[in-house]
Amino acid sequence: MNKKSESEELIIIKREISFQKVEIETQSAELLLIKKEHSVQNAEKQKLTDELFIANQELILQNNEKQKRAEELIIANKELAFQKEEKQKRADELTIANKELVFQNNEKQKRADELTVANQELVFQNEEKQKRADELIIANKELAYQNDEKQKRADELTIANKELAYQNDEKQKRADEFIIANKELAYQAEEKQKRADELIRTNTELTLQYEAKRGLATELRIACGELKKTEVYLRNYIKGLEEMMYLTSHNVRQPVSQILGISNLLDLSTNYSLEEMKKIVGYIKHSAQSLDNFTKELSVFMKEIHSKNKNNWA
Repeated sequence: MNKKSESEELIIIKREISFQKVEIETQSAELLLIKKEHSVQNAEKQKLTDELFIANQELILQNNEKQKRAEELIIANKELAFQKEEKQKRADELTIANKELVFQNNEKQKRADELTVANQELVFQNEEKQKRADELIIANKELAYQNDEKQKRADELTIANKELAYQNDEKQKRADEFIIANKELAYQAEEKQKRADELIRTNTELTLQYEAKRGLATELRIACGELKKTEVYLRNYIKGLEEMMYLTSHNVRQPVSQILGISNLLDLSTNYSLEEMKKIVGYIKHSAQSLDNFTKELSVFMKEIHSKNKNNWA
C-alpha cells in the first residue's frame, strides 16, 4: 500500500515539474516579447522624450508582474507542500482503516472458531444420545430376559403346585415377589419413557441451535462482502478527488493569473491603441475560454467518477 501511494505521489510530482517547466518556458517567451517591445520603446525614446516616462512606467509595471509571478511560484510551492501533508494524512487514515479491517477479520475468525466449538459440542451431544439409545436397547434386552425368566418361574410354580401341595405358602410368597417385581418393571418402564422424552426434547433444541448458527454464518458472509465493496468504493472515490484537485490547481490558476495581470495593466494605464486593446481583449477571451473548457472537462470528469463508483457499488 505504501509503495503504491509513493509511486502515485512521484507521478504527481513529475506532472507538477513538467507543468512548472511549461510555465517557465511561457515566461521566457513573454520576456523575449518584453525585450522586443523594450527595444522598440528605446527607438521611440530617441524620437520622443515625452514617451520615455511612459516606457519607464511600463518597465516598472513589468518588474512588478515578475515579482508577483515569483510570489505566485512561492505560493504554489507552499500549496504543493500542503497537498503532500494532506496526502500523508490520507495515507494515515487509510492505514487506520486497514487496521480496522484486520480487527474485523480477527473478530470474524473468532466467530468462526466459536462455530467450530459449537459444532464439536453438537457432535459430542449426538454421541451421548447414541450412548443413551444403546443403553435403552440393553435395558429392553434385559426386560425381555427377565420376562422369559418370569415365564419359566411361572411354569415351575404350576408344576410345583400340582406336585407339592405343602408348598402353597411358598407359592403365596413367590406371588408376592412377582407383584413387587411387576411394580419394579412398571417403574422401570416409566423411567425409560422419561428418558425417551428427554432425548426428543434434546434433539429439538440441537436442531434449533444448528439453524441459528447457520443464520449467523450467512450474515457474516454478507457483511464481509459489503465491507469489501465499501473499501473499493472509498479507494476509487479518493483517487478521483486527488485527480480533480490536481486538475483544478493547475488548469484554473494559469488563466486566472493571466486575467489578473491583464486587469492590472488596464488599471494602471488607459493610453492604449485600438490594436493593443484588441490584443488585450483577445488575451482575456482566450483565458476565459480556457476556464470554460476546463469547467466542461471537470463536469464530465465528475460524472465519470460518479458513474464508475455507482457501478462498482452496485
